[in-house]
Amino acid sequence: MHLYRSMIGVVVTAVLASSVTALGASAAHADPVDDFYVPPAQPTDSPGSVDRTQPMSLFAALPGNDGSYPAQAQRVLYTSRTQDDTPVAVSGTFVETEVPWRGAGPRPTIVVAPGTVGQGDQCAPSRAFPTSINAVTQPLSISFNQELLSSTLWGSMGANVFVTDYIGLGTPGLHTYVNRVEEAHAVLDGARAAVELGGDANAPIGIWGYSQGGGAAAAAAELAGEYAPELNLKGTWAGAPTADLLEVLKTVDGTLIGGVIGYALNGFVERDPSLRPLIDERLTDQGKAVLNELSTECIGDTILEHPFLRTETLTKDGKSMLENLRGIPQAGAIFDEQRIGRSTPNAPVMITSGINDDTVPYGQARQLAYDWCALGARVEFRTNSLPPILQGAVLPNHFGPQLIDGYGGEAAQFLMDRFADLPLAACSVD
Repeated sequence: MHLYRSMIGVVVTAVLASSVTALGASAAHADPVDDFYVPPAQPTDSPGSVDRTQPMSLFAALPGNDGSYPAQAQRVLYTSRTQDDTPVAVSGTFVETEVPWRGAGPRPTIVVAPGTVGQGDQCAPSRAFPTSINAVTQPLSISFNQELLSSTLWGSMGANVFVTDYIGLGTPGLHTYVNRVEEAHAVLDGARAAVELGGDANAPIGIWGYSQGGGAAAAAAELAGEYAPELNLKGTWAGAPTADLLEVLKTVDGTLIGGVIGYALNGFVERDPSLRPLIDERLTDQGKAVLNELSTECIGDTILEHPFLRTETLTKDGKSMLENLRGIPQAGAIFDEQRIGRSTPNAPVMITSGINDDTVPYGQARQLAYDWCALGARVEFRTNSLPPILQGAVLPNHFGPQLIDGYGGEAAQFLMDRFADLPLAACSVD
């Protein structure tokens, strides 16, 4: 454990210091949008197949003894499937390290499911890997690569890393935010693409995600046996998973990132356009305009332009958007379909949650562990007891547990133990 804690300290310090240095430069020299994200006219039909790669510089990695950065990065365009099984192109990033693997067994690949970055194409994590920050000036939008810590942490321990952009981030179409099936497909097909790029069909796979990424990781864990049974999945960390979306959106309404409710609504309409008139008739003109604005924003833009957004300010009757959705039967069915915990993961999962998390409620994350335990899954649930600080401000109460659990060594240790094939009790909920 001491090894991981010391590695994490170096990683966090290096990445944060480098990000501050890059902030001024990247906004003035943002990479132009190129043709990489435009899918081929005839995309590969097989899920997980690599359609295209593009070498790119890597902003953060721990340098080797000679001062060089011992990793190679490339953008990847690969095939996945929508919820109705339609082939779709998805982008991502593959980081192949030359650092010796510090764990047991062969070198693994960690597939990272990113936390919330936004809904606009400019927010795709793969666009920000070379500089850590991607800036667009018309209109002004700034996106930070939140997964620099996770990719640098695992790369420094000798694991390859694949970070998916999810469906519709960077590539054509709207990002279907918190869509359980589509996020799971993007993660699992990202693992398949990484296996193809790495050249080892039996490479050990670990899945890693927090918040939106925790929900995507959990969804991938429970669909892996059905959707991608050939993967050598060893384990998953699902931090603050969005397992019960209704509970999550009810909690987040009015917080600093309340605008993410708009991301979710926009994504549901993208897949079921018949919802559009039913939602529009409940919104004011300003409410419609806000939803449209949110569809093109990154999370930083949303915080600056719509902080502490309450959806009751967008509706004609002055009631919250979720209350209004209760009058739309098909909306209820859509939310029910997003519920995680009804299928059994085929590999061990660690779930972590902050008891004072003011964004992704603790109770529904803990319930996910109980649901999976009842199905016979191998689960560890760990409570983070960080005291509440500035409720509704998101940063300390939601991201504090991420730093402690994800980068404090516990989640990494869990996956390292799985790569070493150490036994795990059937179910443990603290």
